[in-house]
Amino acid sequence: MAIFIAICDDEKGISAALENVLIGMLTDMNIQYEIDVYFAGEQLCAKMESGTHYDLIFLDIEFAQDAINGIEVGRLIRETYNNNTASIVYMSWKMKYSMQLFDIRPFHFLLKPLGYEKVEQVIKTYLSIAGLFGKNFIYKIGHSTHKLPVKDIVYLQSDKRKLTIHLSDGREEEFYGTLSEVYKEQLQSLDFLFIHTSYVVNYDYIKTVKYKEVILTTGDLPLSISRTKRAEIRETYCAIMNRRRV
Repeated sequence: MAIFIAICDDEKGISAALENVLIGMLTDMNIQYEIDVYFAGEQLCAKMESGTHYDLIFLDIEFAQDAINGIEVGRLIRETYNNNTASIVYMSWKMKYSMQLFDIRPFHFLLKPLGYEKVEQVIKTYLSIAGLFGKNFIYKIGHSTHKLPVKDIVYLQSDKRKLTIHLSDGREEEFYGTLSEVYKEQLQSLDFLFIHTSYVVNYDYIKTVKYKEVILTTGDLPLSISRTKRAEIRETYCAIMNRRRV
């Protein structure tokens, strides 16, 4: 599952540094992401008013040139846009704003200059609460139980009762089971698509859904969509995409 992040700070050096830190962290964690950077509160508001959704917003409080400050942006997000799901992380050089932020329900407050460890803790806490960090896929080989991070699974392939897990780093793990049971018990609720009797695919690694096949971001060969599942898969794929973005 990808997360959509906004950084809004008129100090361009801080914005650039924070963006680079987030890119490095999320890449290392193998978390899909999109990051937009704004240098004015009005820019962020205009984008959100047009329907753009952000899961996590790093928002400065004081803008040197803007008529609107970060506290007012937060109130617009909560009250005018009626958005109570976006997690707002406020940033400031000063600690004096705590009472003014109370009714905006911020996710966190970071004191500038931003330290790597503090940003990392915010990200890990958010991912944990959002269910994107620490979820494992459980499987058995003989009498031994194994687990893998769900976010690392590109797709599962079935050959009779032998299942192969294809991972984002190119590795493969094999175990015995039923693809339909694995899907229903562990993967259906995590945005995996059951596109064929032989394939269950992680939405986060889908580049394109075509009429007869799925193209992956990893460069693997296209995976066929069962004829009887084509309409269902297109509908499910679009539903996931709309749910995540709106």
